[in-house]
Amino acid sequence: MERTVTSRNSALKQIEELIQQLDAISTLTSSIGGKTARDWAMRQEFRCGCWLMENVKTAMSTITRNLDRSIWRDLMQKSGMLALMDAQARKQWDNNLEGDDIPEISEANILSTFEQLHSSKADVFERGIINVFKGLSWDYKSNNPCQFGKKIIVNSLVDHNRWGFRLNWGWRRDQLADLERMLFLLDGKPIPENRNDVTVRLSEHINQQSTPKIFDDAYFSIRYFQKGSAHITFKRPELIDRMNDIIAKHYPGILATR
Repeated sequence: MERTVTSRNSALKQIEELIQQLDAISTLTSSIGGKTARDWAMRQEFRCGCWLMENVKTAMSTITRNLDRSIWRDLMQKSGMLALMDAQARKQWDNNLEGDDIPEISEANILSTFEQLHSSKADVFERGIINVFKGLSWDYKSNNPCQFGKKIIVNSLVDHNRWGFRLNWGWRRDQLADLERMLFLLDGKPIPENRNDVTVRLSEHINQQSTPKIFDDAYFSIRYFQKGSAHITFKRPELIDRMNDIIAKHYPGILATR
């Protein structure tokens, strides 16, 4: 943490000095008819904005915010907290970072932020399970409105047309990825990178099939249908029991008949 803050402050100081140097050089070249850095430092026909060529006050404000935003994302990734968040929570975190009022990178801010995140990590994880649970459709008898059963049915996971099936983008796809991540965490195993999560593997499976077949994975099997729905059958009942325990914790009495 100390190295991150020190390096960040050193980089910002050097960037400010660089902006001042470019401004002085532009003044010199302009005085002899050579125009400014905006003209001679850009590739021909590819001129675009560059904060290094703005006035120091305006440039440093934006550059500092952009740098801090990237550092916060890196710290969050390394902390492991993103793995505990569902898609909704991760989106909220990203939206907060995209604002203009992000906290400055400092030891005090890093400590307070991650102390707060650490103290709430159990709640964050459990909220992810609850959000997956609440996102289920109760239009099917297989979906018990009080708990996760051995099988759940979801709508709009796939799309079908004359060219065949494809996996839909959007909240349902995110929900399936969230479900897999929760099962990995409950099982005490490392979470796969998002480039190889269940939605990526399912999409590859769908693209290779001319007719719908069952997709088998470590934690569940998925059978999808032309109307867009999918039957997800769980393979690890003990993990489903643990998810239901979390639901019961948040909704006391709801699993009384389990």
